[in-house]
Amino acid sequence: MRFLLFFAALLMLSSSASAAPFLVAHRGASKEAPENTLPAFKLAWSQEADAIEGDFYLTKDGHIVCFHDRDTKKITGKKLVVAESTLADLQALDVGRLQGPSFAGTRMPILREVLATVPAGKKIYIEIKCGPEITPTLLAEVKQSRLRDDQVVIIAFDPAVIAAVKKAHPQWTANWLYSFESKLKNAAANDLPELLQKLKLIKADGLSTNSHPSLTKKDIGTLRSAGFQHHVWTIDDAKTARRFLEMGSQTVTTNRPGALRKALAP
Repeated sequence: MRFLLFFAALLMLSSSASAAPFLVAHRGASKEAPENTLPAFKLAWSQEADAIEGDFYLTKDGHIVCFHDRDTKKITGKKLVVAESTLADLQALDVGRLQGPSFAGTRMPILREVLATVPAGKKIYIEIKCGPEITPTLLAEVKQSRLRDDQVVIIAFDPAVIAAVKKAHPQWTANWLYSFESKLKNAAANDLPELLQKLKLIKADGLSTNSHPSLTKKDIGTLRSAGFQHHVWTIDDAKTARRFLEMGSQTVTTNRPGALRKALAP
């Protein structure tokens, strides 16, 4: 059995290296348009992204909005705590002004609007920035969108969110986000045994990590032979992206989907 698992992992790794790279647009095409906005997501689709990734909070009045930070100060100049604000208050703010005059007046989108941009055959990576309390509303919104289960991927740093989503709707792919912070050369190898235990406990489908230099082909192979996916973020240069794809990462999240697609072309 151990030999069969090892052989299956080798097959997966070899197919990953030869297949066209699967690129996830980080907060949309966020180098060229305001992050987490409809213009950024629509631009990502025009640049042949395979998926978009956005950050989502549950508002005070029960709506799901697309925004990264806990509060709105950095992006809008006015400080509102997203989870403690109403949708009306949040959508009164301009979230496009920092990207230039052409984006002035851009409003914070709700999940329903973002889901509506997803074309057939493409995916959305929904990063949950709050807690498991968002789950019932999330399920209802995605169901209403009529996206297929295989078009939806849930990601979160909070393992409780992943566990709640998998319990409520196991048909969705849900990947735990983890950032290797240690400066040790073998940081990934050191953390891996504990990570594997946690992935099994919360019933995650995979691990999505930063592009830490300690990650090796062996580490990713260990994950995949244990039945877990590996995804990497946030990479804008072709050299690093190619290295992780060759090591077995299944997707690359990038701020520049169009440029990276061209740079990775054979």
